[in-house]
Amino acid sequence: MTQTSDLPAAQAASPDGEAVRRRRRIHRAWFVAAVAFVTIIGAAAFRSLPGLLIDPLHQEFGWSRGTIGLAVSINLALYGLTAPFAAALMDRYGIRKVVAVALTLIAIGSGLAVWMTAAWQLLLCWGLLVGLGTGSMALAFAATVTNRWFTERRGLVTGILTAAAASGQLIFLPLLSWIVQEHQWRPAAVTVALAALAVVPFVWLLLRDHPADVGLAPYGAKEFVPKPPPVPGAARRTLGVLFSAARTGPFWLLAGTFAICGASTNGLVQTHFVPAAHDHGMPITAAASLLAVIGVFDVVGTIASGWFTDRFDARRLLAVYYALRGISLLFLPMLLAPSVHPPMIFFIVFYGLDWVATVPPTIALCREHYGEDSAIVFGWVLASHQVGAAIVAFAGGVARDVFGTYDVVWYASGALCAAAALMALVIRRGGAGARVRVAAA
Repeated sequence: MTQTSDLPAAQAASPDGEAVRRRRRIHRAWFVAAVAFVTIIGAAAFRSLPGLLIDPLHQEFGWSRGTIGLAVSINLALYGLTAPFAAALMDRYGIRKVVAVALTLIAIGSGLAVWMTAAWQLLLCWGLLVGLGTGSMALAFAATVTNRWFTERRGLVTGILTAAAASGQLIFLPLLSWIVQEHQWRPAAVTVALAALAVVPFVWLLLRDHPADVGLAPYGAKEFVPKPPPVPGAARRTLGVLFSAARTGPFWLLAGTFAICGASTNGLVQTHFVPAAHDHGMPITAAASLLAVIGVFDVVGTIASGWFTDRFDARRLLAVYYALRGISLLFLPMLLAPSVHPPMIFFIVFYGLDWVATVPPTIALCREHYGEDSAIVFGWVLASHQVGAAIVAFAGGVARDVFGTYDVVWYASGALCAAAALMALVIRRGGAGARVRVAAA
């Protein structure tokens, strides 16, 4: 994590024109990565809260769980649909400005929710404002920071920033669940707003858009890299890549499997596990703590999945992951109880290991089929992930209203995971031919 000296080209290009004479033991890129890590941890606060608010909002306002789930689904959908354009906005206006505005939007949406009295205000505050804010800090933010500031250790930095979301969930879920239980939901919403605002000064003062802004080369680079000019046509390219990839079969299979991934994780478990466990008499704090433990094993599972992806067929890995996830969901209704017992702990550990294990093989298949456009293609595949999550977040609330239980949702999601396993197996092998067809489309 150290770089012994700055490069001569970088020294000559420093803002004051003077060569930097002293050796730098820690490259500025690591400080930028640290700020990004803190920012993503803060973002986990507002992603942890929706599942904790379903019962309190239902009890206070009488809103149906379907209505509350609709606000969560709008949030999740915008999180995914905003992500492909976030990188284009960062190329046009800079990382600092985009992230600072996103955090401010989240603070406004969460803060205004304290005074809401009608369901449409929930849709506006938590669905629209917070959804747009979180979408601007999705994987595009981590990818942009990594690509600009690092030429070496990119995999390590990407893994660290991905793990930040799980770490944030671990930190905030128990805290927010305790606040909701002891002080009702409004102080929890204020906590989220303050967490977002607290990160803004760090972003504005410490984050820089490009190493050239401080006269440095990227970490590990052999020569100085000038800062590229703003790219006003990036959004057009984002849409162009979508239209090209949409003409190929693998894109729809990857998007379909990843939509089911989002449906069975963010849309289902992250949104509805706490109220479902509470239906069976489990305290909210205990259920939220179990959900936080998923975040711990999520980190382990993601790293292990990356190691497996380097060594085994990504399609078969996806099939195994989805099949095992589907089986575990079929058993979950039998495990919910007023207290935590060993079979439930086993489910939490297993589900945590499988939570985002699908990401490394999905990225590998995008790279295999779409080459240089793979990052943008994955952005759209990620959008499908969030659309799937949004649909199930809403459908889960409606099912609870209609049937009085979440059981049908668990069984339906298990069946969807079985379908995803079959879809993964029929993805054809990629190669130069696939990339040429997309480029020429």
